[in-house]
Amino acid sequence: MRRGDRRGAGGPQPGSSVPAGKASLEEPPDCAPLGRRSTESEVYDDGTNTFFWRAHTLSVLFILTCVLGYVTLLEETPQDTAYNTKRGIVASILVFLCFGVTQAKDGPFSRPHPAYWRFWLCVSVVYELFLIFILFQTVQDGRQFLKYVDPRLGVPLPERDYGGNCLIYDADNKTDPFHNVWDKLDGFVPAHFLGWYLKTLMIRDWWTCTIVSVMFEFLEYSLEHQLPNFSECWWDHWIMDVLVCNGLGIYCGMKTLKWLSLKTYKWQGLWNIPTYKGKMKRIAFQFTPYSWVRFEWKPASSLRRWLAVCGIILVVRLAGLTHAGRGQQGPRPLVRVPQFLLAELNTFYLKFVLWLPPEHYLVLLRLVFFVNVGGVAMREIYDFMDDPKPHKKLGQQAWLVAAITATELLIVVKYDPHTLTLSLPFYIAQCWTLGSVLVLTWTVWRFFLRDITLRYKETRRQKQQSGSDRGSTEGKADWTPPGPDVPSGPVEAEREGAPALD
Repeated sequence: MRRGDRRGAGGPQPGSSVPAGKASLEEPPDCAPLGRRSTESEVYDDGTNTFFWRAHTLSVLFILTCVLGYVTLLEETPQDTAYNTKRGIVASILVFLCFGVTQAKDGPFSRPHPAYWRFWLCVSVVYELFLIFILFQTVQDGRQFLKYVDPRLGVPLPERDYGGNCLIYDADNKTDPFHNVWDKLDGFVPAHFLGWYLKTLMIRDWWTCTIVSVMFEFLEYSLEHQLPNFSECWWDHWIMDVLVCNGLGIYCGMKTLKWLSLKTYKWQGLWNIPTYKGKMKRIAFQFTPYSWVRFEWKPASSLRRWLAVCGIILVVRLAGLTHAGRGQQGPRPLVRVPQFLLAELNTFYLKFVLWLPPEHYLVLLRLVFFVNVGGVAMREIYDFMDDPKPHKKLGQQAWLVAAITATELLIVVKYDPHTLTLSLPFYIAQCWTLGSVLVLTWTVWRFFLRDITLRYKETRRQKQQSGSDRGSTEGKADWTPPGPDVPSGPVEAEREGAPALD
């Protein structure tokens, strides 16, 4: 839906009581899902449709045709087959992106511009097709194919030393006994904080973020036997990760969510603002949401929502580019960015099975990709779960993210089944079994046994109430009030000529 269409749907209609210059929500109230109107912010838009918001389909088509004509008519084709193959593939991808940016369907986000989110939707399609191509290759061919992307790829990764000294105070080091702590306080800390800040903006719920934060540390403990880069010191797990980086990121994210929910969303055209300060402020606000929807997950309200939230907690995770893990001998982590839990695990496993160095730009590009598509996918998942209509379709970006995550997992399973089939240590398996039993038990009690008990009590109460009502009705029926022809008392008897009895 283009900007003009959105304003037309939400703007004032002829004969409407809405004053001029005031537009309704992005989703008209008449077709808004029940229970959502209280969570959506009100939007005021003056309806200015500038060059920035107009469709440029013909302009893009003309420029694209001119570029292709220049390459065809004026540029000499090289005789290098490999180079021509690469350039042809890149040109095909660019043409597809041009088509998608101008013609694809808009998603739930419109800032800074709908074309930006359409671009990442098309990138999702390209990435999924690339993954499917890799999936259909042999293990050796798939690894060697990456040499066409970067000649340095396709070689086994060198062995690295993970873990290390976990002493907070190292008495043997006289010059700096806290060197283990200082080694961890590098660029990782603000990057990790930023990742959890963005994660909170996507999930928009403190409890869900906290549970995911703690669960991922348990996952790292559980998978140390498969990938050594999950090995960290205990204080690195629980103090630096959960309390410092994750906790502060979640706190600041919740404060930002509160500000966004209270913010007034009033938009004016840039040329309708008289002051330069107002124009600069309007340009800066272009990179903020057009409107805001407060997420109310309510996992215990129904079985459907409970299963959906459990799926999000198990599948969704914002974490980061911990390239080869902390405590390693090699490049330090660069940045932490939001992505899905399974997608984050795929980050580590894909590097391992495809022989991608942790510092390679492909790893960073993949994480930047999940930064941009994760927020859209989460919003579409929430809309799909919160809509009472049972036949509403899952959003296009959410569908693609799910497909990409599944395809990446299939690549990992195919390329290195031995690592994935390494059995869990016995005590780890016991912990996960106990946790699963507790969650399953609570689910059965909350949504089956408790409901049956409540229904039984309600039925019993209704029967008792109906029985008491029936008894009261029968009692009233047995007592007949005196009629006009029935003598009642001394006065009526004297009136009939009979002596009154005492």
